[in-house]
Amino acid sequence: LIMTSNIGSAAIQDVSNAEQRDALVRDSLKQFFRPEFLNRIDEIVIFDRLDAAQLDQIVKIQLQRVIDRLAKQNIHLTVTDDTTRHLADAGFDPVFGARPLKRAIQKHLLDPLSLAVLDGGFKEGDHITATMSGGKVVFEKM
Repeated sequence: LIMTSNIGSAAIQDVSNAEQRDALVRDSLKQFFRPEFLNRIDEIVIFDRLDAAQLDQIVKIQLQRVIDRLAKQNIHLTVTDDTTRHLADAGFDPVFGARPLKRAIQKHLLDPLSLAVLDGGFKEGDHITATMSGGKVVFEKM
């Protein structure tokens, strides 16, 4: 059984020393969980926060799933680097990490694109580029 938690993440946001971060997280766990529960945990792994390059990679993986799904409908989507960066920024929270990322992709890319397809703006065989304009994701038929 693998569990994840953000317990202690707020406390370690500005701590660069790995040993201090580990100690703060373990203290937070002790405050949050009863000793009986903690004694049954075999191992606690504390991850370092994601950097911008790692976050961009996660966004690209998520976007590739969208691109593949659209390709099955013969709709071809290209996402520009600035759009990828925007989605990474919109989907990252220092406390929650990359967990809000799927919601950001849904809100900023999938929902507007779905509406455009349903409204007849894009159809089978179209090549679409998702780019940024005025701080928003916009879609252009190529």
